[in-house]
Amino acid sequence: MTLPVQVRPADSAGRRALWLAFAAVVMTLMLPVAGLVMSIFALVASIRAIPALRSVPKPIGTAVAGIVLSAGALLVSAAVTALQFYFGDELSAYTECNRGAGTVASQNECVEQLERAMEKKMPFVQPGQVQFPFPP
Repeated sequence: MTLPVQVRPADSAGRRALWLAFAAVVMTLMLPVAGLVMSIFALVASIRAIPALRSVPKPIGTAVAGIVLSAGALLVSAAVTALQFYFGDELSAYTECNRGAGTVASQNECVEQLERAMEKKMPFVQPGQVQFPFPP
């Protein structure tokens, strides 16, 4: 006795790829490392959806949109994750400084310390060039 094989309908492959790409964008905005993983998963699903959609006479627009969204989310999440790792020591020092800051003046001093520390780590930026419009 053989077990029946369930085949996923190819009709929904494009929608599934697009929803995964939207989830990757949301995860990138909330937690960049998780967005990195999710965007890779969505990119693979979107690429695999194109042959599935071509096997049945369906347009591939949703799969292409999924590829574009997941590739964009992949680039953004990779860049933000790399910056978080590069400035990890400075950001953790800022967090500790801000945790102990009880006044607005001491919070502003923490921001200034973060700006100076980031300027030291970026050789292409001249001192005083990094300015945060709002506290990070």
